Amino acid sequence: MITIAVDAMGGDHAPRPEVEGSVLAAREFGVRILLVGQPNVIRPELAKHAAPNLPIEIVAASDVITMEDHPAQAFRRKKDSSVHVAARLVREAKADGMVSAGNTGAVMTVAKFLLGTLESVDRVALAAPFPNAKGGVSVLLDVGANVDSRPEHLVQFAVMGEVYYRATFGNKRPRVGLLSVGEEEIKGNELTREVYTRLKKSPVHFVGNVEGGDLFSGAVDVIVSDGFVGNIALKICEGLAFQIFGLLKKSINSSLVSQIGGVLSKGAFKALSKTIDYTEYGGAPLLGVRGVCVIGHGRSNANAVKNAIRVAAGLARARMNEKIEQELSAAAVLA
Repeated sequence: MITIAVDAMGGDHAPRPEVEGSVLAAREFGVRILLVGQPNVIRPELAKHAAPNLPIEIVAASDVITMEDHPAQAFRRKKDSSVHVAARLVREAKADGMVSAGNTGAVMTVAKFLLGTLESVDRVALAAPFPNAKGGVSVLLDVGANVDSRPEHLVQFAVMGEVYYRATFGNKRPRVGLLSVGEEEIKGNELTREVYTRLKKSPVHFVGNVEGGDLFSGAVDVIVSDGFVGNIALKICEGLAFQIFGLLKKSINSSLVSQIGGVLSKGAFKALSKTIDYTEYGGAPLLGVRGVCVIGHGRSNANAVKNAIRVAAGLARARMNEKIEQELSAAAVLA
């Protein structure tokens, strides 16, 4: 049975969604859950669910890393935090993966230093899945694990992203694109032009540059970027989606739309909402660390936590890290 350590104290509303999501995951996916955190807080929440026979255990951690904590300081000073304990469970092979909706910077710092990186990986990458216009899923990486990257790092991101996509979404040959300011090979800055040349020689299914407008078009499956640009692109998309849905909801609830066909409009709105619901994707895997680490949004609800556990368990079952090592080594893509 796959075992996933869940940071029960990390999210904005912890531990309620973490506990509920863990109960749902244990029931639906047949995974064993280690809820990591303060037992006196977790136990009453777990008691609210009829889960005495589910494979869920509480692992004590005395400290909590908050959203306000500086990642490096939290790593050094809060060594018995729920994030630290969850990472140690993975490092000691007591868990096959970890899930946290806590402070992203702190989770990445703890994972990188306690788990370490794969031998063939210079930089880890955070991969964000999102729905595209063709009804599928595209993945953007890196979305914030690094703000400064060299060409060899982006080539590694492409390989890791392709392996992750195959393991998670079942596409045996995902299309890989490089985020740039134009589709032509000569477009972009020095970094993207060098990466373009290297990706053409790599074993990934590289289809060329993609522009910002292609993030949701479905033209490619894996979109590669440095973490600085990728994080900005992701935050712009999140903000835009939030504002658009606010406007749509306001329009649907207006008296005019209600008179003309509110029932149909609301039905379409609900269908669209489910299609682009971030909670269905669970979280973003931190690729390149030794072990499986999935980082969720701070406002993750129970459905998001459940699906983050599903993603972590799937990556563990697929032995994704072994495949990353094999492909990076065999392809000799490192500089």
